[in-house]
Amino acid sequence: MTISHHSHSGQFCLHAQGTLEQVVQTAIAKGFTTFGLTEHVPRSRVQDLYPEEVSDGKSWADLTPEDLTTTFASYLAEAQRLRSHYSSQITLLIGLETEAIHPLTLDELDSLLADPSSPIQYLVGSIHHVSETPIDFDQRTYQTLLSSLPAPTTESRLTLLFSSYFDAQYDLLVRFKPEVIGHFDLCRLYDPDQQFRKYPQVWAKIERNVKQAIGYGALFEINASAFRKGWKTPYPGRDVFEVSEGERPRYPATDYLTPRDTPLPLQLIQSLGGRFTLSDDSHGPQAVGLHYDQTYSYLVEMGLQELWYLAPAPVGSADLNVSRGVVARKIEGRPWQKEWRDLLQRSSPDGV
Repeated sequence: MTISHHSHSGQFCLHAQGTLEQVVQTAIAKGFTTFGLTEHVPRSRVQDLYPEEVSDGKSWADLTPEDLTTTFASYLAEAQRLRSHYSSQITLLIGLETEAIHPLTLDELDSLLADPSSPIQYLVGSIHHVSETPIDFDQRTYQTLLSSLPAPTTESRLTLLFSSYFDAQYDLLVRFKPEVIGHFDLCRLYDPDQQFRKYPQVWAKIERNVKQAIGYGALFEINASAFRKGWKTPYPGRDVFEVSEGERPRYPATDYLTPRDTPLPLQLIQSLGGRFTLSDDSHGPQAVGLHYDQTYSYLVEMGLQELWYLAPAPVGSADLNVSRGVVARKIEGRPWQKEWRDLLQRSSPDGV
């Protein structure tokens, strides 16, 4: 089976492309069996609008926070229609991607989720801001933020930035227990060579967050969109996986993979009992399944032994790991088996 738990469409997100239905149709055409719809939760302040949402002579849009709320409601209605219409061809999960911009952001999310009629089945728990500034918009915004932090050296400013990011992530994990942890290490998007182990204070927060997420049963997404941003790996990067030197599993010899016995780092998340899932974080039909072939290679390289996915919980089920109506299921087989390679490569655009 081929899965993704994180996606966007141009219909409801101005930095994406295509309609939500086009995204779903593409996922079906590529053989996805479970696909999560997760548009961004609406932002409530004018100062948090993105440039493409504000008329400045370059963008046609002139949106208000109220428009974002209306758009999100339209997304939920369309997602429900598509889930019903395509139910015989694919399992569509309706979710949202979180924000944590200012102190009231999480209160606003609480109010949104309190609606008993809400169809939201799960959350992708993501952080996109530090000090109320987006960290993933562009390089200049990131560097301006970094330079503004009150510390005398670049290293100490990075410590502040990374610490603030992982503290915000921790607050989100504790309060909302998102079922999927979104792009765990997005805070170094524009500085991917930074190694968190250089910053003991930061590494301690990472371990704290991983343990918190594992404690309530979260899935950590392996997010292929990092390749699209110029990374050589998905999110999370290798150092988040690595914890100590040890033996990797010995893979059976096949026509595409030779046995390994080389001592290589074990995985932080996996070694602590964490569970992984896959996401393409597609921003339109053109990106559905993009870079899953490279993601497959990463799974093998890191010695990943199993993958999980979310499924709708049976009505009345007492087996809920979380409270929003989904359960985590383990995918049968191993990521290094030929069937897995074929599925992931076929779902990438070059394999269609």
